[in-house]
Amino acid sequence: MEKKFYNNLSVSSSPHQVNNENTQRIMGMVILSLIPALLMSTYVFGFRVLTLTAVCVISSVLFEYVWNMFTKKPQTVSDLSAALTGLLIAFNVPSNLPYYIAVVGSAVAILVVKCLFGGLGKNLFNPAITARVVLFISFATEMTTFPVPRTATTDLLTGPTPLGILAEPGSATMPSNMDLFIGTVGGSMGEVSAAALILGGLFLVWKKVISPITPVCFIATVAIIALIAGQDPIFHILAGGVMLGAIFMATDYVTTPLIPKGKVIFGVGCGILTMLIRLFGAYPEGVSFAILLMNILTPLIDMYCTNSLFKKKKEAK
Repeated sequence: MEKKFYNNLSVSSSPHQVNNENTQRIMGMVILSLIPALLMSTYVFGFRVLTLTAVCVISSVLFEYVWNMFTKKPQTVSDLSAALTGLLIAFNVPSNLPYYIAVVGSAVAILVVKCLFGGLGKNLFNPAITARVVLFISFATEMTTFPVPRTATTDLLTGPTPLGILAEPGSATMPSNMDLFIGTVGGSMGEVSAAALILGGLFLVWKKVISPITPVCFIATVAIIALIAGQDPIFHILAGGVMLGAIFMATDYVTTPLIPKGKVIFGVGCGILTMLIRLFGAYPEGVSFAILLMNILTPLIDMYCTNSLFKKKKEAK
């Protein structure tokens, strides 16, 4: 009897919270929450949004399936984590990105960032964010050539994003904040509609899949620094990848802090780094770099918050 007990003992990666949730259900709800933004992007940029998204999702799932097959590990594609990674990669690239570059991004995210570190729950960095940064550095022209929305009254095929216009005044007409909120602007597939992303975020908060702490701290920090810099805080919140990053990537269970105090530090740090890059850096956008840098600091943040928590409990006793 004792031998049978130990044979059935299993140890899983954190978080160790006992409830009715499982990885597949959580990933499924996140995918569902991204559907409004996907539909809006399809309306703005056309049918190629769906084909590029399919390439990212299918290649991500295939890379994980083949890795598990060759390493003789249990198949994990059914937990939908690879599918979600592929969807987020698609949301972080222009809709006119060549398909082969999207496949390279999926390989980086799944094989390098996720599988080589031991699989889901053991990766140090957000796979989709890392893939975007690698693609941005490796294929700078393709990653910064954004198609003009189909609704735009222009003969141009490509044009600058709102943040690109801010960095180079006079390069194009600056869209209104309402255009940014609705989504009729240029940019990556998942950055165009703040309204659709907010809707998905509210759904995840309602279902208690994510905590609102990090997104609120992230967005509030961006707004405060924009005010201090004398710029429009609404523009900085709605433009670029702030909504996508704050809601769907800075809330990743694996690569971000778990303790509420740590979530505050992480969100504020992401907001500060984002605005420093936007205001003083060579790139008009800084969300991806900010989240990636804060991913590096996550173990230190967790350590600090855990030690602080135990110290308070010890003093209370």
